Amino acid sequence: MDIDARGPRFGAVVTTVVLAAVLIAGSAWLLAWQTLAFLLGAAGGVRRSPYGVLFTRLVRPRLGPPTAFEAPEPPRFAQAVGLLFAGLGLVGLTVGPGWLGLAATGAALAAAFLNAAFGYCLGCELYLLARRATVRAE
Repeated sequence: MDIDARGPRFGAVVTTVVLAAVLIAGSAWLLAWQTLAFLLGAAGGVRRSPYGVLFTRLVRPRLGPPTAFEAPEPPRFAQAVGLLFAGLGLVGLTVGPGWLGLAATGAALAAAFLNAAFGYCLGCELYLLARRATVRAE
């Protein structure tokens, strides 16, 4: 079942704010929260992520009906990619090296910002490239 395309973009906006706050404050706790949000989005899909629930319950009822839908698999894969980078960032911020924490968090922030500001989901594009590569290999 396809999802409202505005939901993942809303999640990207919130993620951008959270990751920017992590870099400004150097907060491992805040990055741990974002890592959990990515984990829930990767495991259950973007609708079951904390930001997806927030969108569904509080934001979507105040908007008009959706006009664009997308398959749930690419955003779910993007959540898994975000989980990887946030996890690396969390390791870097908690046990070191600190540059790893900053670099991985910065990379996740850049990807979230691309989606939030321009609607370009880097993780979704990686998913589509991987799908094309596996189809050609078969």
